Amino acid sequence: MKDEVKINRGLVGVYFERSGVSHIDGPRGELSYRGYSIHDLATRSSFEEVAYLLIHGELPTAAELSTFDARLKSARTLPPPLFDIIRATKDGHPMDVLRTAVSALAALEPASREVSEDAFVENGIRLTSQIPMIIAAHEAIRNGRDPVAPDDTLSHAANWLWMLKGEKPSADAARLADVDFILHAEHGSNASSFAARVTVGTEANLHGAIVTALSTLAGPAHGGAAEDVMKMVHEIGSPENAADYVRAKRKMREPVTGFGHRVYRTEDPRARHMREGVRKLGEEMGAPEWYAILQGVVEAMQPYARHGLNVNVDFYSGVIYQLHGIPMDFYVPIFAIGRVPGWIVQCIEQLRRNILIRPLTLYDGPAPRAYVPMDQR
Repeated sequence: MKDEVKINRGLVGVYFERSGVSHIDGPRGELSYRGYSIHDLATRSSFEEVAYLLIHGELPTAAELSTFDARLKSARTLPPPLFDIIRATKDGHPMDVLRTAVSALAALEPASREVSEDAFVENGIRLTSQIPMIIAAHEAIRNGRDPVAPDDTLSHAANWLWMLKGEKPSADAARLADVDFILHAEHGSNASSFAARVTVGTEANLHGAIVTALSTLAGPAHGGAAEDVMKMVHEIGSPENAADYVRAKRKMREPVTGFGHRVYRTEDPRARHMREGVRKLGEEMGAPEWYAILQGVVEAMQPYARHGLNVNVDFYSGVIYQLHGIPMDFYVPIFAIGRVPGWIVQCIEQLRRNILIRPLTLYDGPAPRAYVPMDQR
């Protein structure tokens, strides 16, 4: 029997469900949301519009987008007790604080306990606005400052930078943050989205599923790439050191952070939309050397591209956050800000044709044996 069972460790190559949300063509390096190319969305759309597209399935009309944007802005509020919870946990890792805060919201907001598609949409919209508020409030509180109140005249991305830094971002900086959120919004059955589906499969509410997703994203094998890239950049120090760094890594058969992807065999299609933005932001912030180091690594890694070691989206994200002066331990929570709409729609899809996700493990332990009494062991 054991010889007849094929084990797909990590569920590699296993299709567990149908989905109408995102399409990934790894060999060709293509990604689309609801049939729309990521290249069109990254250059022509906004995070608010993409969130609407993911959740509702179609691009919004001007009136629909205006209503959706108003709903997002009206949800920029947190229950007062939540700030006390953030203060009590302020010395924890930002992902632990974020996960704890979202879990607390389930207890503080009764509507979050409802399980239906309409409830998932309503609660999802609220969480989309609340998660960046939690992250910004934590950064302020742990540094002895009062949280910055949201500004309803600003877009989702611009308001996030405003709450985090207490100063209005430039149009280019806000747009780059917007693109960053768009590129991270959805990516098929990744680890955190699959984990959220498993939770919904038990008929749990959306907040429970998002807590599961956050816990999964916190693992460095899923959400930690941007932070690791920035550590690499600091280690390299200057552009002229990039080639030697790559050469040493390859000689030791160690991976170069930011290259390669579980799905893509060519360059991650999202990466190109970060590259130019990082260059421009570096010039705006008076720190062009970070971009130069990244490009030095890209050039040194070029010979390995034929082996599937191409740039992924997180290669450039960390430098964006660095240029804004954002601490490294906040990089994964920022990933979460963009991914919330993807988690929401994955949970909605799971709910529509819900089934308990319960795979099997093939037992390979000891054969049946007799129990040995304590005095005979």
